[in-house]
Amino acid sequence: MEADLLVTTFPTMTEFQRALTALNAIGVACGRIDPTPALSLVAVPAIVMGREERSALESAAPDIAFSGWVDYHIPKVAMPDGPAPEDAAQSGCFRRAGIMVLGPCVADYKKIRLIAHLEGELNPLLPYLNAVLPHASYTPKAETLTFMDGYRMIALFPRRITIAKADEIVDAWLTLERIRFLAEQTWRDRDRIAPSFETRKKPPALEIFKRLPGTNCARCGTPTCLALAMHIWTGETAVRRCLPVFEEGGTFSHLREPLLEICAGMGITGVDYR
Repeated sequence: MEADLLVTTFPTMTEFQRALTALNAIGVACGRIDPTPALSLVAVPAIVMGREERSALESAAPDIAFSGWVDYHIPKVAMPDGPAPEDAAQSGCFRRAGIMVLGPCVADYKKIRLIAHLEGELNPLLPYLNAVLPHASYTPKAETLTFMDGYRMIALFPRRITIAKADEIVDAWLTLERIRFLAEQTWRDRDRIAPSFETRKKPPALEIFKRLPGTNCARCGTPTCLALAMHIWTGETAVRRCLPVFEEGGTFSHLREPLLEICAGMGITGVDYR
C-alpha cells in the first residue's frame, strides 16, 4: 500500500548508483522513479521501498548519502518529454541542482520540503528576478529572494534553493525545473530588464506561525505563538526567543531548521536573544 512505503532520492547519480549496488548485494528489491531527460539538471532517480527494506539498506551501506526519506505518494502530474537541456549545465547561472535535504513539510505533513544546492551562482540574478516577479520579496543584504509558486514557498539563495509544500518527489522536481528555466531565461534576457533592488513587503507572519509550536506557552514573553510570529516578522523580537524550539533538548527542536529557513528567506537573519 502507498501508506506503507517511503521514497528517497540522492544528491548525485554516484550515490544513487551506490545504493543500487548495495541493494543488489543484499537482495532487496525496490521501486524506482526515473526522471525524464528534460529533468536531468534538477533530478536524480528516486527509490521506493518499505521501512524494513530501508533499514536493511542503511545497515548494509551506512555511508551512502541519502537526501532524506518521506512517505511515498503516487505522483499526480506527468513529467515532461523532450531531450535534456542543451549547454545549460556548462553555462548560465543555475547550471545543475542536487537535492541535499528531503523531509516532510512541517506546516503540512502530507507535503514535502527540500533544500537543493546549485553548481551555479544566483546572486547576480536576484535583482533581475525581483524585477520580473511582482510578488517576490527580495532582501539584498541577506541575498535572498522568496516567492510563491502556487501554494509552494520558494526561497532562492546564492547557491541553494529551498522549497516548501511540494506535493511529492515528482512535483518537487518539476518545481525545481520551473525555477531553473525561469532563472536561465531571465539571465539570457537581462540586458532588456532593469534590475530592481526594491525590498517589498515580507510574506505574512502566518508562515512563521505555522512553524512555531502553537502551544502558547508564553515563555518568549508574548502571550501567544501568533503574537510572537508578528513580533519576529516586524523585527521586534528575535526568532530564538522561542525556547521550546531553540533551547538545548527543547521539546520542539525539530522545528528549528524549518523556522530558520523561512526566516532567512524573509531576510530575518538576527537570531540573538532580546
